[in-house]
Amino acid sequence: MVLVVEDDSIIAEGLKLALTGEGMEVTLASSVAEAYRALENEEPGKKIDFCLLDMTLPDGNGMDICMKIRETSEMPIIFLTAMDDEIHTVLAFDKGADDYISKPFHIKELIARMKRLMKRTKTSAATCAIGDNLVDITNAKMTRAGEEIILTAMEYKLLLVFINHAGEILDRDRILNILWDDVGSFVNDNTLTVYIKRLRSKLGDEDGKYIETIRGQGYRLNL
Repeated sequence: MVLVVEDDSIIAEGLKLALTGEGMEVTLASSVAEAYRALENEEPGKKIDFCLLDMTLPDGNGMDICMKIRETSEMPIIFLTAMDDEIHTVLAFDKGADDYISKPFHIKELIARMKRLMKRTKTSAATCAIGDNLVDITNAKMTRAGEEIILTAMEYKLLLVFINHAGEILDRDRILNILWDDVGSFVNDNTLTVYIKRLRSKLGDEDGKYIETIRGQGYRLNL
């Protein structure tokens, strides 16, 4: 269920029409108060798991809704707003937004970004299957046919980078930057090549079927 918080009725109805056309269920709210009621009174079987937020609302700010959601949920949140200056963009991400799209926007771009976030959310679940390998994210281990495959700390961190960005093409610089932020230790370009080779070997992926090399661009995890 997608919660669309938008006080412009024309935009809100247009979004509802487009999203339902993609097979998504949509509930609309035109104010902070209505958004809170929708979040607090979810119907059985209709749990809100995605939110599109306007920044400026008649009775407050979309930032407040974003912070309230983040108290209990990691659902994807995208801001749709005419306030596209750097200050508001940075503030939205600081409050927990996953993406920020300036109005006017193309509906196809919005849907593409939503689907990417939905896929990422699914791959961030407690377990993730990569071919015959099962990654237990909760317990930080990987098994194949019931047998544990031992990964070093860095190999596991690298595997999580690919899982959290499954389906995306990641260039080497981006992978290195994520590893630096997450691990806090230096990983250079040559070392990354070694780790990717080792990780492929432990996945039984010497031919690059799962961790695919995209020539001239980087790598992509195929689930």
